[in-house]
Formats: sequence, C-alpha cells, structure tokens
Amino acid sequence: MVDDRRGEPLFERLCLIGVGLVGSSIARAARERGDIARTVVAHTRKPETLARVRALGFADVVEADPAEAVRGADCVILCVPVGAYAGVMAAIAPHLAPGCVLSDVGSTKGSVIRDLGPLLPPGVHLVPAHPMAGTEHSGPDAGFADLFRGRYVILTPVPGGNAAAVERIAELWRRCGSMVERMDAATHDKVVAIVSHLPHLIAFTICGTADDLAEETREAVLKFAASGFRDFTRIASSDVDMWRDIFLNNREALLEMLARFTEDAQALGRAVRWGEAGFIEDRIRRGRRIRRGLIERKQA
Repeated sequence: MVDDRRGEPLFERLCLIGVGLVGSSIARAARERGDIARTVVAHTRKPETLARVRALGFADVVEADPAEAVRGADCVILCVPVGAYAGVMAAIAPHLAPGCVLSDVGSTKGSVIRDLGPLLPPGVHLVPAHPMAGTEHSGPDAGFADLFRGRYVILTPVPGGNAAAVERIAELWRRCGSMVERMDAATHDKVVAIVSHLPHLIAFTICGTADDLAEETREAVLKFAASGFRDFTRIASSDVDMWRDIFLNNREALLEMLARFTEDAQALGRAVRWGEAGFIEDRIRRGRRIRRGLIERKQA
C-alpha cells in the first residue's frame, strides 16, 4: 500500500543522469508529489535534449556537465543505457559527495555492480534498482508521473551495503507509487531474461523475419497484421541503444533462456508436424493459465 501523505522531502538534491522515459518520469513524479526531492537536477549530453528538458520544466536545474550535475547531490540515479555506466561513473565518481546514495534503473543488475562497484568512492552507497515499467516510447517527452504506479521495482542490494540507503531508495519508489521487492543480482538477471529480455529478442526477430519477406508479401503482412503481430511490433519499436546494451550485458542469462525456449518451440513444432493435438492443447492451456495469473496480480 502506497502512503500518499505528504511529508518532508526524502532527498535534498536528486540528480538524474539521463532523462528519457524513465528519468523524466521520476522527475515528473517528484515534481507532482513534492516529498521526493527538494531540488531535481537533470543531466543529458545533447544540446537539443537539454533545451527540450528546460522547455518541459520538470527539473529545477538542467545541467550539461555531469560532474557539475552530481555536485552536492544526496541521491544520484543513472537513467542511461547500461552500456554507458562505466564511462558515466568514471566522469562523476570524483564529484560524488560522501553519504550520497547512487542508484540506477537498468534492466541488468550483475553488470551494474560490475561496472560501478570498483569506481565507488568511500562513503558513497550503491543501491541498484530496476523499475519494471515502461512503454515503447523514449525521450523526455515520453515520461509521465504515473508510469511506476502499481508496478514492481526490484532492488538488488550489494553485499555489505548500507541498509539505510537501501531503505531510502525503497521509499523513493514507494512514493512514486511502486511495489518494492528485493532479490540478489543473479536471480534478478535470470528472471528478467525470461519475462522481458527474451520476449524482446523474439519480437525483434519476428519483425526482422517479416521485413525479409518478398516485397509483395511484406506489404500484405503490414496490411493484414493481426493483433498478435501488432503486439510484437509495439515491443520491437523499443529504444535501440537501450536494448543493444541489455542483450550484451545480460548475455549469459538471456542465452540460457533462449536455449530453453528454442527446445520448447521445437517440441511444439514437432507436435504440429505429427498432429499431436493433446500436446498442442496443453501448451495453449498453460499460456491461458499464465495470463490468468497476471490478471489476478493486476499486472496485465
């Protein structure tokens, strides 16, 4: 249950490194509630994005220099593709204030700990996090304050980490409307490989297959696309840089789940080939059962 009573801001100065869909949604939630941060600082590299963030007005300070952006912040959240973490961390680490809580929103967690941990200054507390929320849209215009409401956020606290810092990040997400769970990084990466990363890999592949068809067939595919194919195209229109980095940084878990999926797909294909109706019906019923489970948990 989310406590909607407003109180003192959780952080004095919250710095968001990257203000795409997730980063700008955090900023909007902070602006709407008023008890997440007293000051919201937004950093992005591109001049045109900086100008757009200033025009949208969801941040109190918009800063082009990452070192200047994090200066004096008591919370910094990385909202850039996970492949950029090491480079960003090298730029900001010397400027992080003692006691600062450093978190992120990346879809992989083992790579986050790998890339950030060795560069973490003394007195700075790392709390990796992954909000399980998003859309196919990207950029600062795509964000909205309710993106995280009713969605899960997974925290993967590092061994020996600061318990108070973990609780502050958990409370930040609760104030954004999220339900917070905790698990170790390896378990997280396996879970998201099957529920998020593999579906995206399949969607990209199906759309690629359709695109490779002969011209007249491809036009018919686009013209008569059924809802199932349209769902795949929505997933496949996701951000290129983000998903490239996710695949490369969760390689082992994703390949493990892909191998298991491939075996299951081949088994279903054999059932179709040999007319094994019972096997086909079982797979369809299992899919319906998974869907009912999502609906019951209000995650559909």
